Amino acid sequence: MNMNMMMMMRREGEWESESVMMKAPAWLQGLMAETFFAACGVHENRRKNEKNIFCLNCCHSLCPHCLPSHQSRSHPLLQVRRYVYQDVIRLEDLEKLIDCSYIQPYTINSAKVIFLNERSQSKSSCNVKASSANSCFTCHRILQHPFNFCSLSCKVVYQGQDLSPILYTFDQSNLTISQLVDAQITPNSILEDEYGTRHSENPTIRNSNNKPGFIMLSNWSSRRKGAPHRSPLS
Repeated sequence: MNMNMMMMMRREGEWESESVMMKAPAWLQGLMAETFFAACGVHENRRKNEKNIFCLNCCHSLCPHCLPSHQSRSHPLLQVRRYVYQDVIRLEDLEKLIDCSYIQPYTINSAKVIFLNERSQSKSSCNVKASSANSCFTCHRILQHPFNFCSLSCKVVYQGQDLSPILYTFDQSNLTISQLVDAQITPNSILEDEYGTRHSENPTIRNSNNKPGFIMLSNWSSRRKGAPHRSPLS
């Protein structure tokens, strides 16, 4: 094999490697782009038919009535909840797929959650200069120190095209549903930041039941302590 051919093969391999590294896995693209809590078209005549469950393999949302037919596939699932009309995911579940460090967490009904997408801001928040307070690196929303992002999508956008440093590897064959708790995070839930400061959009808000209300995914691989690796779901 001559030197020119070896160089061409090396370059092709490098280009292929770079292409894989830069591409976000399909589950992440789908999760951030999905519109949750829309009525399920398959079960449009059933009660509680909002699509608030995301399949990491199929990369689309499901409603609770879809689960019996989907459970036989043993696909990994995430449950999305809603607070003040915005989507949140339990931190304990999401951080096994992707590095969630420096994303500001909140506590809702005793469960730590993070917002899926960029949060809307009030006019007063927009008027505060970024230099005068700690703010999100992407959307400049005011945050508690030392957090740098208000949501998962803001961190992904800031990371850029190469997401391999923040993605974790997990064993897909070990992912099963262990239980589904029928509880809701509603606009009547109390939102607390990491430091215990309570927030609400309505001064008459009261805390609802303390059930976590999430699909529990059993047998997740433990979070890697070393350098993260590219997710296989791409």
